[in-house]
Order: sequence, then C-alpha cells, then structure tokens
Amino acid sequence: MRINKISKSGFKKNSTEIKDIEVRLVPYTMNRDNLRVKNKISSYGVNMIATQNMWKASYKGKGVKIAIIDSGCDINHVDLKDRIAGVRNFTSEDMKNPDIVTDRVGHGTHVAGIIAANGHENSIIGVAPEVDLYILKAIDRTGSGKLSWVINAINYAVSLDVDVISMSLGMGVSDDKLERAIKNALKNGMSVVCAAGNEGDGNYDDFEYSYPAAYVDVISVGAVDKKAVPAPFSNANLVIDCVAPGVDIISTYPNNTYASLSGTSMAAPYVTGTLALLKSWSDDVFQRELTPEELYAQLIKFTKTLEYPRTVQGNGLIYLKPR
Repeated sequence: MRINKISKSGFKKNSTEIKDIEVRLVPYTMNRDNLRVKNKISSYGVNMIATQNMWKASYKGKGVKIAIIDSGCDINHVDLKDRIAGVRNFTSEDMKNPDIVTDRVGHGTHVAGIIAANGHENSIIGVAPEVDLYILKAIDRTGSGKLSWVINAINYAVSLDVDVISMSLGMGVSDDKLERAIKNALKNGMSVVCAAGNEGDGNYDDFEYSYPAAYVDVISVGAVDKKAVPAPFSNANLVIDCVAPGVDIISTYPNNTYASLSGTSMAAPYVTGTLALLKSWSDDVFQRELTPEELYAQLIKFTKTLEYPRTVQGNGLIYLKPR
C-alpha cells in the first residue's frame, strides 16, 4: 500500500527458518572520534535537507515519540539527556538489567544525536530537537545482537505506542517473525525507518538487499554525500525509498564527545527526524493524526529527484522545501 514505490519486478525474498540468527549494525566507517566541541559545529546534514524551514514555523518534533533500536545510548550526554523519555535493555549485557543501556559501541549515541541533539552550549543540533527518545538496546558491545532481541524491542516499542521506530541494523536473510513484528508496528500506526545497508559497490544495476530494510512496508534509506552524490557504499536495489546525508556526519558520541561517521546508518536517522517534523506539521495542517501511509506520502512530497537511477535514490533526497 506504499505510494510512489518503485517497481519490485524480479525481486524475490529469501526466507529462513533459522532461529535467533545474528543481526548486526549496518557496517559504517569511523572518520574521526573523540571530537570535543567548544563552538557550534556546522552540520551540513540539517542544512542540506532544509530543516530550518520547519524550525522557523516552530515545528521541532515536540511530543513525537521515537524508538531507537540500536546499541544503546549515552543517556547522560549533555546534548541528549533532556530528550531521553525511556530506556530498555534487551541484550544479555549488564546482567540483563532492563534499565542499563550503556552504549559500548557508540553507534546508538551517534544515531540519537542526528535525530534529537539539542544544541546545548552551541554544540550540534539534531533534525528534531524536541522529540521524546526511547532507547531500546538490542545490540551489544560486539556490534551484533540476537534476532529475538530486535523483535522483542520492536514489540516493546509497540507497547509504548511510539510514532516512529528507527533501526540501523540488518542481516542478509529474511525472517517471518521479524516481518510480522514490523507489520504489527505499522498496523498500530507506527512508521518504521531502516538503513538500506552498506554493501554497495557503486554499480546501480548490481542489487544488494539487507533486512529489515528490504521489506516493502518499511522506509528504506540510502546515503548521499554533501554534494548529493550517492555514497558508493550505499545499497542499490528495487526497494529504496529515499536518500539522506550519510557521509562524514558529525554527531554525539559516548562520554560527552562527538564523532564523524559515514554509512546509511547515519542517513536513516535524518529521515526519522524528518518524519517527526512532518508529524508535528501535518497534525496542524490536517487537524488529525495521519496514518503511516499518509505520513509516508507527505515524506515523499518533500523529496527532490537527483540525476541518478532510482535504484540508488528511490524517490530522491529528503528536502523540506516550503509549501
């Protein structure tokens, strides 16, 4: 029931009966870490997708609930602590304590900052700096996790009645239980955003699929650089929905530091944050809560087509132009 979804002819899904298979963070590149901020960092990403157009109209995602299923988060980071609404640990780390979501990888903290960093003391600012974040840890210190952890996190997000679920993780095969969990989230009015994957080889006719991003019901996000050129690592396939900045992205990192990372893992949270802004905007414009399909339709209206094949950009680059 996706609007403007490109054709999937010839696309076949590989099912698997393997139980509790490994799910990994979408591979990413560390460019620079242990960055410390004294003056405001210029984040080309928020400028590139024109978030200021929404901010000027006072839409910053206030009250929108976002679940980040990832490696946890530094919930005491100066740019994030005011945005944390809830936490839950689904991994076997920390004696299975459900209240400890220590991020020993840094990935989840980085994703959270792209979505919602509050710009404290003139540091970085996220796409939707007034959202409520729910940190659901399903990836451990190895950068991987069990499929059951991810599914449990999705189901927990449904119980929280969040608005958007953001996942920058994946595996090479499909799983029926995972797909059912995602469909249930959609049925309950949630949008699901996934990183498309970083197995690309620069050939737009050579397709790479990663799950859950390859499911037609989710919003699959590829990456571009600051010149809006598709990143060579970004997966090309027949189910890409859109692209967002994903190369050399500076965001929050554990221990009150910052880091620059590259990957579709960085692009997906730009779209997650954008959905939060559009939800705030559309609630006012339409005077009602839009369904995930309707919100998706609005998202696609806020894209611009790039001069590249649809297999690598889907509907185009997220761009919050005035309407």
